[in-house]
Amino acid sequence: NSEYLLIQRFAKLFFGCLAAVTSGMMYAVYLSTYHERKFWFSSRQELEREITFQGDSAIYYSFYKELLKAPSFERGVYELTHNNKTVSLKTINAVQQMTLYPELIASVLYQASGSEEVIEPVYFYIGIVFGLQGIYVTALFVTSWVMSGTWLAGMLTVAWFIINSASTYTFMMMWEYSHYLLFVQAVSLFLLDSFALAQSEKVHEVYKIYMFSLFLGYLLQFENSALLVSPLLSLVAALMLSKYLQMNVKKGTFMSRLLKIMYIYLVLTVTLTLNLNFTMNWLLCQEALQAPSQDFFLRLTQSSLLPFYILVLIICLFSVTQVVFRRICGEPLKETVKLEDGRIGERPEIVYHVIHTILLGSLAMCLEGMKYLWTPYVCMLAAFGVCSPELWMTLFKWLRLRAVHPILLALILSMAVPTIIGFSLWKEFFPRIMTELSELQEFYDPDTVELMTWIKRQAPVAAVFAGSPQLMGVIKLCTGWMVSSLPLYNDDDLLKRNENIYQIYSKRSAEDIYKILTSYKANFLIIEDSICNEVGPVRGCRVKDLLDIANGHVSRSGSKLTYNHRLASLLFFFSPWTGNVSIFDITTWYS
Repeated sequence: NSEYLLIQRFAKLFFGCLAAVTSGMMYAVYLSTYHERKFWFSSRQELEREITFQGDSAIYYSFYKELLKAPSFERGVYELTHNNKTVSLKTINAVQQMTLYPELIASVLYQASGSEEVIEPVYFYIGIVFGLQGIYVTALFVTSWVMSGTWLAGMLTVAWFIINSASTYTFMMMWEYSHYLLFVQAVSLFLLDSFALAQSEKVHEVYKIYMFSLFLGYLLQFENSALLVSPLLSLVAALMLSKYLQMNVKKGTFMSRLLKIMYIYLVLTVTLTLNLNFTMNWLLCQEALQAPSQDFFLRLTQSSLLPFYILVLIICLFSVTQVVFRRICGEPLKETVKLEDGRIGERPEIVYHVIHTILLGSLAMCLEGMKYLWTPYVCMLAAFGVCSPELWMTLFKWLRLRAVHPILLALILSMAVPTIIGFSLWKEFFPRIMTELSELQEFYDPDTVELMTWIKRQAPVAAVFAGSPQLMGVIKLCTGWMVSSLPLYNDDDLLKRNENIYQIYSKRSAEDIYKILTSYKANFLIIEDSICNEVGPVRGCRVKDLLDIANGHVSRSGSKLTYNHRLASLLFFFSPWTGNVSIFDITTWYS
């Protein structure tokens, strides 16, 4: 009997792991195929391929290229940490400032694996990106599997879970904004500990991992000061200090405990002053910081994801509320929760994920960009819930179901509901996916190709280009020429540069603009029609409107003629150009 159970467990583990790995591989293949169909990548020339990298992704890939061109890896790293060939009049530590550790690893793997003779650098780079996405999906699969006890839940989810181990340090090293997401995790753990729903020792072990990861990250990211003023460090330091000072946070009302922790947190948190200047307003106008559209929620509803997520969240939330009320009344927490108990809210991992998804959901309701973190969580929680007999049993306990044996019905529903959902999704969405992959989409930007070609052929080697930071990133990647700004928003000096360069679209005088551009040693100025004639979806978020407000100028109605007139008073020399951008030689303005 014991041998039979062992074989059964091994078979379940084997097929579950196989399904998890297969899901990740299929997702990576899907991304690769979709990317090829969208950009016709294999049939493009190198310049056309590089143009598909937009914004900050162009900068990351350009540094990856520089590493491969360096005579040695050590020399490449040195040039990146002492980079004075990217931004005019500025030496930057690109490894620290942009967290280039993924690019460093990619370049080492490319050269060490002997891939130079087998695959082009760009394919190796995007292959790693797609491979990491496959690992991401595999991790999501395993998370839902562990939570629900059945790997069937993994087939329904594209969610993910960050494990506090060595991966916390790796996560922090690979993404410069990771400490903000880890702060949300720390808040979830703090609430879990405050309600005495988890062992305090285990929670504080996680805090120690956070502190150690922050310390290592600070040292290996060349003493990154952003980590020292991060909200994660402030919160974790306050919580650990309270334990060190033997503050009796386990006694008294919840409000008193909360006030004790928040007091220390507020003392240790560095005050953030939001200056409502052009930079702050411009960042707030970015699409990622806008509220999500109704189409987003409509898509979640059409795929049946949002209704099941709401159902699972309500059941878990009510169950957690019952557990918290029992704890306040002095009832001890059960060490083991049986299926017949119908108390899914007593499982600490469930409480943690409920709190975490609510926090991420609250942020996603305000910020469009947060939906990319919240949506996988929605998928995970919904998949876990419909596949969990404990959730159905909790619901039946409330309904006091007696007509059918509740345990039997819970087991049946935990298998039947996800199976029905899976078949319905397969029937409705699989043909769409196959059609999407079979259609050839065309991505071609002849104006940008012509611009990059002109720069390579006509511009002096020592030329410095000025323009919008997004376009400057593409110029740096495709031509290697020096630029006056970059699309990076974690450096005060670069933010100030971006604001100053954007003044070319303001009502400032030609003399003011000339002084600004020459202060950065810019030789060529690139004007984009898309910004001159911008019709923003959000009122008051056009670049020229934001500049007028920041400069104290009266904002006009914004007709095309009005804003082209401000350029007419600015420009004295026009290089022949027929595309949607115009190049101006700054050195000839007053000649």
